[in-house]
Amino acid sequence: MSQGPPTTQADKSGRPGSNPVALLVGFIGAPLAYLTRRAVETLDHSGSVVNLLVQATRWLFRAVFQPKVRFGKAALVSQICRVGAQSIFIVSLVSGAVGLILALQLAPPLDDFGQRDKIANIVGVSVLRELGPLIGAIVLTGFAGASIAAEIGTMVVSEEIEALEAHALNPVRFLVVPRVLAATISMTALGVISSFTAIVSAMGVTVLVLDVPYSVYMSNTLAQAGIVDFLTGTVKGAVFGTLIGIIACANGLKVSGGASGVGKATTYTVVQCVVAIVLADLFFTIIFFALKLN
Repeated sequence: MSQGPPTTQADKSGRPGSNPVALLVGFIGAPLAYLTRRAVETLDHSGSVVNLLVQATRWLFRAVFQPKVRFGKAALVSQICRVGAQSIFIVSLVSGAVGLILALQLAPPLDDFGQRDKIANIVGVSVLRELGPLIGAIVLTGFAGASIAAEIGTMVVSEEIEALEAHALNPVRFLVVPRVLAATISMTALGVISSFTAIVSAMGVTVLVLDVPYSVYMSNTLAQAGIVDFLTGTVKGAVFGTLIGIIACANGLKVSGGASGVGKATTYTVVQCVVAIVLADLFFTIIFFALKLN
């Protein structure tokens, strides 16, 4: 009776052994499965964030147009003070330092062309359009976004959210709406403050250290930067604030696993907010470029 080919130890154990096709499938399949799983998780989380934003917007409109629906004005003011007012110093400090860095770094290359006074033109446009709202948003992410996620996550862990629902109080209405609206309002104001601080600090070092006359600096700034630059930066700031607020609230409401879950939600909030802000900034830049607003 004929016998088949000898069976190797790898074949008996169910492993692919030296089969090159099986090795290639395993080499390609594992990373592909990982990427697919992460893509599905990202889409699922993005969908939950968008859904939460839609619910918050619906409650906000109901509070505005339906007198019977109460809106927590005290909670909104409290969140603006906690999220926005307490962030002014750190945002001003960071943006002021960035303004100084820009002026000092731009001086040597512009000196090669005898255009040191053009520091005002470059700083004015770059800060109003990009750096002002971007710096404010990144600082607010670490300062307030993580705090919102940790606060709501702690409420989930301590079953305070379930207590609200047991009393027929919608968590989105009483927790999410004030925080998202406060983050939007605060970030809009912080973007303006950040831009103003960076421009003033750059002007100070340019006039006092780089010997550019004050009148020249101001005339160049006003000639280069227009109302469109200010409005684009303001719109970006409002959108960045909405992203920070809604992402922080979404991560906070999804907390599970006790204190470790709160820590993970805080970390995820910071990372996701920074990524979302940069992608939103890229999107706005493409749109403004297409509309020739740059």
